[in-house]
Amino acid sequence: PSGAILSSLIGEFTAPGKSEIVVLRAGGMLELHRIVTDEARTHLKCITRTLTHSILRSCAKVRVDDNKRDVLAVGSDSGAVSVMDFAGGKVKILHCLTFGKTDVPLPPVVLQDAAFGKTGCRRGTPGQYMASDPKGRAVMCAAVEKRKLVYVLNRDASNAVTIASPLEAHRSRTITFAAVGLDNGFDNPIFATLELQYPDYEEGIGESADDVEKQLAYYELDLGLNHVSRRWATATHRTASCLAAVPGGLDGPGGVLIGSEDWIEYMHETMQSDGDAMDTDAKTSRRIACAIPRRTLHPDSKGVLITHITVHRQKKSKFFALAQTELGDVYKVTVQVDPEDKTKIVGLQACVLDVLPVANSLNVSKLGMLFVAAEFGDHSLYQFERIDLPDAPTSTSAQSKQGFLASNVGDEVKYFTTETAAKLAVKFTPTNLKNLRKIYTMDSAAPTTGVMVGELAGNEVSPQIYTLNGRGPTSALRIMRHGAAVTELAVSDLPGIPGGIFTIADNSRDAAESDAVNDKYIVVSFADASLILSIGDTVEEVTNSGLITNAPTLACTALGSDGGLCQVHPLGVRHISRGVAKQWNCPGLKRIECASANDNQVLIALGGGEVTYFELDPVSGNLMEIATRDMGADVCCLDIGVIPQGKSRNLFAAVGCRDQTVRIVSLEPGNNLLTQKSSTALRSRPHSVALQNTLATAQDTSSVPGDIVLTIGLDDGSALRAGVDPVTGSIGTSPTRRFLGARPVSVSRVTLESGTASLLLSSRPWISRLDSTSGKHVMAPLSYTPLDHGCSFSSDVIKEGIVATAGKTLRILSVDAAGMEGGEDEAFNINKVPLRYTPRQMTLLSTGGEQRKVVLAIVESDYNEYGHDEKKAMGFDAAGDGKGKKAKGGDGMDMDDSDDEDKPEEKAEEDDEEDDAEKIVRATPIRGPFPPDAGHWGSCIRLVDPANGCTTLECLEMGRNEAALCCTSVRFASRGGEPLLAIGTVTALTMHPLKHTASHIALYRVNGDRLQLLHKTIVEDGPVLALAQFQGRLLVGMGTTLRLYEMGKRQLLRKCELRGASPTMIKTLQTAGDRAFVGDMMQSIQIVRYDASSNRLRVLAHDPSPRPVTCQELLDWNTIAVGDKFGNLSVLRLPRGADASGGVDTTGQRALWDTSRGEDHLPKMEVLCNYHIGEVVTSLTRASLVAGGTEVVLYTTITGRLGALVPFTSRDDVEFYTQLERSLRTDALRPTGRDPQSYRSYYAPVKHVVDGDLCSVFNSMAYEEQSKVAGKVDRTVGEVMKKLEDTRNSLL
Repeated sequence: PSGAILSSLIGEFTAPGKSEIVVLRAGGMLELHRIVTDEARTHLKCITRTLTHSILRSCAKVRVDDNKRDVLAVGSDSGAVSVMDFAGGKVKILHCLTFGKTDVPLPPVVLQDAAFGKTGCRRGTPGQYMASDPKGRAVMCAAVEKRKLVYVLNRDASNAVTIASPLEAHRSRTITFAAVGLDNGFDNPIFATLELQYPDYEEGIGESADDVEKQLAYYELDLGLNHVSRRWATATHRTASCLAAVPGGLDGPGGVLIGSEDWIEYMHETMQSDGDAMDTDAKTSRRIACAIPRRTLHPDSKGVLITHITVHRQKKSKFFALAQTELGDVYKVTVQVDPEDKTKIVGLQACVLDVLPVANSLNVSKLGMLFVAAEFGDHSLYQFERIDLPDAPTSTSAQSKQGFLASNVGDEVKYFTTETAAKLAVKFTPTNLKNLRKIYTMDSAAPTTGVMVGELAGNEVSPQIYTLNGRGPTSALRIMRHGAAVTELAVSDLPGIPGGIFTIADNSRDAAESDAVNDKYIVVSFADASLILSIGDTVEEVTNSGLITNAPTLACTALGSDGGLCQVHPLGVRHISRGVAKQWNCPGLKRIECASANDNQVLIALGGGEVTYFELDPVSGNLMEIATRDMGADVCCLDIGVIPQGKSRNLFAAVGCRDQTVRIVSLEPGNNLLTQKSSTALRSRPHSVALQNTLATAQDTSSVPGDIVLTIGLDDGSALRAGVDPVTGSIGTSPTRRFLGARPVSVSRVTLESGTASLLLSSRPWISRLDSTSGKHVMAPLSYTPLDHGCSFSSDVIKEGIVATAGKTLRILSVDAAGMEGGEDEAFNINKVPLRYTPRQMTLLSTGGEQRKVVLAIVESDYNEYGHDEKKAMGFDAAGDGKGKKAKGGDGMDMDDSDDEDKPEEKAEEDDEEDDAEKIVRATPIRGPFPPDAGHWGSCIRLVDPANGCTTLECLEMGRNEAALCCTSVRFASRGGEPLLAIGTVTALTMHPLKHTASHIALYRVNGDRLQLLHKTIVEDGPVLALAQFQGRLLVGMGTTLRLYEMGKRQLLRKCELRGASPTMIKTLQTAGDRAFVGDMMQSIQIVRYDASSNRLRVLAHDPSPRPVTCQELLDWNTIAVGDKFGNLSVLRLPRGADASGGVDTTGQRALWDTSRGEDHLPKMEVLCNYHIGEVVTSLTRASLVAGGTEVVLYTTITGRLGALVPFTSRDDVEFYTQLERSLRTDALRPTGRDPQSYRSYYAPVKHVVDGDLCSVFNSMAYEEQSKVAGKVDRTVGEVMKKLEDTRNSLL
């Protein structure tokens, strides 16, 4: 899902005493996370994830009738309120709207339904604001304008939550800015709102909208009369934007805290009555307001808006509030209560807590943790280290009161201005975290502004995904690699290229008593020798192990429990017990081709197809030959598996033969020994096989203890996974196949997170395991170099490792299983390169000089920001290190460090490591100083070397207020095809109104690692937003003009132009052959053709639909994919025969009889596909993410989602997925009542695109519901799940 979080709440949703966070994500995803603290760390664990197919707008938690758990009320674009219960970690819909026919049965969890408005995010449809009564008696759902509905919640005789019909509290011409439920004990529920009633211009009232006052209003729900009335209202600050309820009743004074620009104010209806009783002749202050502390470098003319306030209740009726500004500064707000009258507030105090990322929600838990749902960038969980801040910069309401009484202003509302706040506020300098400590980070790629796919690292098999993310100080270049992260622990050289590697466990009596299953030896097999390595504090070669070293090793294991060893080599089987070596030699001239062994059993395959089985005699301790059988075909691989816990032997073995079959043979003593139980035919010869025992999970009822999974690696680079019946030994009829690489696949067993897993080695390594939570098999590649051989490794230091070989090197690795939880998201590991400003665009280009290489050029720019040199001259510290060191003493604990006094060098090294770790958890993004005037920009051009870990080669700062907005690599034919970097810049650009003072095209040459400016060309027709290479020249989109440039000595030379090529402004530009595909900011796509003979640009075709284009990607000569800012993805195609018309000249330079009759007669592009993503699409690219995989269209959104459109290659797939989607539209759960088809057709009907997110819901449905859906598509449940997995595997 997308990384952006729209809103979040903390509560106890699944069970009492659990600190859990409900998250509403962009794109309609609702998640429940639990704060989990274990021995290693504190983190957030995802409990459940639900796709709603709607736009989630607001949420509120409700605890009905003093229940011990909370339920969730959600407002969306469905036109209804949804009340959800998370009992048992699963979503249950208690109240929701139902669409469709009335005779269609509802899912069993839907109990009630009601609707109050139309679908969509309309200003008059409630759902934008959701507020709940603290006692759980009612919920208010408000719209942006006019409408407010109040729902009364109760419980029926069966203790189920019921919801009454809505009560109206509408007020015409009223705009609502915020809503909150007041805490007033068990009196009638009261809801507070921030409102503004604009004048009725139709009646000719001359009052200006700027003169209308904003009000704080109370709405009371009379439970006796079942009626809602507007109880009280008073004027508040015009810039008021957010509300927070103060605890009331027996816990506090009640009322609300109001956040506005530069001020925090407390208001309640009791304050007005107290003020009326005062002497009106004397000047008095009736308001309690506090000016917030301001940054030292912040201009006095600019206000600082408070964007969010949250109140946290402590024990014994204590509470405090946290308020955050648009700059990220967080203040602790203390409400000062009269000691004699606890219901009366006498003042406010605001002190600086820390600087955090600007948040959409701040959630404080009872465990002393703060969850920050960032507006952009990663979300974080912080631990409070202290909450009493005696030394922090502090402002009080008493200072504001004294200032008002000493001023000449008579109206307090007019006194609360930015100018006054700048005089009263305490100044401070932002630093790193002092009072909070970051303990967990939830990854978020929002916003994503660009994407590029390619194998640029130079030494990896699969391509990397490069994305531009973040805004301002949180900007970064992310390098995403599909697969789990790998930590390289050790690398050593080998004397040759090995043919295999094995580990031997320590089975001595001492190891058995310590319950530590560690490995004792590593055996590396070569073509004519074996290397024996002993595992201890170090890994070193030994010669006294008893294992032979002058022959290759085919298999080895620890045999028995008395320190015995077994080694299989081509000439025989060697058994070492109690220091005595015994050997079984091959009969005649035969040789052992392959072998497998476990603790008690050994199975070998001789040339010609003979299989011999050995078993350890428990009485004598000797390895006994039990049986021999001819398989009828040469054996190329076999596996005897692992002995199940509590058993003395494994009952089955897998044998792969050269006749492209894999057979399961019995190892049960008696007449059936080595008899074939089942077999499966393959498309290719098996290269390796592995049997693994699995355990049952609560979610996977089909698994029973002792289930066996057979994994087969084939010579064609693919792997098969099938189930084996633990009783009969029959192989499942629906194996899962996945292509892994171009090399034959080698399979071995490893351990991951205390569970069994399979290591599959091909062109790249893969890990396959059974997820214990979801019961699904998860397969993901490892982000590491290709490995030749590998097996499990365990020692005192490394409990779950992998020892492998790659070429002539031996490597010990550790796999990070994060991201392999079995969810719908694929496992990606991410590396981040921090950037200076918000990244706008990137392009690839080649460098000049002796060593040519490919580098990545990124243009970065930020509005309302000073340049790097200007900020440095002002004394701004972006790192926050100036005063970021933790003060000694205070809350620290006394520690006895006498043990370290004698080791100063070691202590210094440890201190350095601790300082680095401390800097990481204390680091926080700090926004630069805010310029006082509009038109200020900070911008730079960055060169990055992707082959060297994306290190920055050069970061070239742009001129004063000059912003680089676009870039491209261009090769001018007149300059011999030398790669150059073209940058489009604009100076002093302002957004409202849209104007600028100058616009340039800068041309750079890359010399080695440096940028050399060749020249800059001034353009007058508008800001340059799009550049593209076109037939050895540079095509530029500026404003509405499309212009073709040639390289000159001092500037670019105009060669051809087309004015009015775009109706509003050119946003995107791509070229192919003699065509240019021009994307307009409001009016979709225009296709322009260049006539070289007449040197003219002509419009060839256009799309008549008004699409505000944000990105585009060419699919072929006539087809283009387009994304717009309303969240739609469309595929357009030039109609057949349109190219023959030659295009229309719109310049007026041709004779009338030589032109067409106007734009209406232009060929119109056909719409092939249309699909609503639900988020603003920012970038498109066409790529294949895996070797041999399908080429797909990748898209990114502003909220950080990375998705793909996978083309269908057969009509059978189209029919299957169309039927599956049609069935799930009616049978899948609708948490908010939104129809999936209606949602995907938000602005235009969905066309020729299957909703993959909806199809993936099938995997999370109950088995009965799955059977019902599978029956509608004439498939079994297993076949449907296998089809879904195969489609997913074709992408990654």
